[in-house]
Amino acid sequence: MIVERPGHLILVATPIGNLSDMTERAIQTLREVDLIACEDTRTSGVLLSHFGITTPTTSFHAHNEHGKASRLVEMMIRGQDVALISDAGSPGISDPGYLLVRAALDAHLAVNALPGPSALIPALAASGLPTDRFVFEGFLPPKKGRKTRIEALVAEERTVVLYESPHRLRKLLMQLAEAAGHQRQAVIAREISKKFEEFRRGTLAELLEWAESQTRIRGEIVLVLGSEKTSERMNKES
Repeated sequence: MIVERPGHLILVATPIGNLSDMTERAIQTLREVDLIACEDTRTSGVLLSHFGITTPTTSFHAHNEHGKASRLVEMMIRGQDVALISDAGSPGISDPGYLLVRAALDAHLAVNALPGPSALIPALAASGLPTDRFVFEGFLPPKKGRKTRIEALVAEERTVVLYESPHRLRKLLMQLAEAAGHQRQAVIAREISKKFEEFRRGTLAELLEWAESQTRIRGEIVLVLGSEKTSERMNKES
């Protein structure tokens, strides 16, 4: 079989809550590719159906990406274009994607990423903490290495952005307060772009008090942590 051109990989960001955040370019791309690799085909099926996208899908997630990446690369070498989407947000950012991107590049295939929704940037932009220099850590390890990472992050001179699950938020706040002091400034961004979007700003002590008062914390969590210098300045100004 003669292939006129190899296919390529396109990373497509999908809404993290509000479906209106889906771009026209993303919709067009998902309609035109030969295959869409989804973190969860059932979750993505709801999104694709909403926009009338009937492109075939296949699963690509943390438990099968090592084996699936090579098969998807073979399809692209044979001329098929593949789009990668995660359940929400930008593929590869605290979601599966890196291994496929690396495999595609190693096979000398073109890789593109469409700009689009991500919890990271709106949480940082609206935090009220310095945005000129920041560190994105994603999810901390749940056990091994967690304490070491926290100690390194609280010593950062830059703003730190973390992802955390709602059921581990109290633990994270306690660990940060122990390492950085209860007066360190931080922001909790919850359910960004969704109906119950919420920003909680204050010291770690204040945020921990709020978290402990909640019967149940819901939604996706982004925690933005200010540096020691920033916190000292903000505490003096308040």
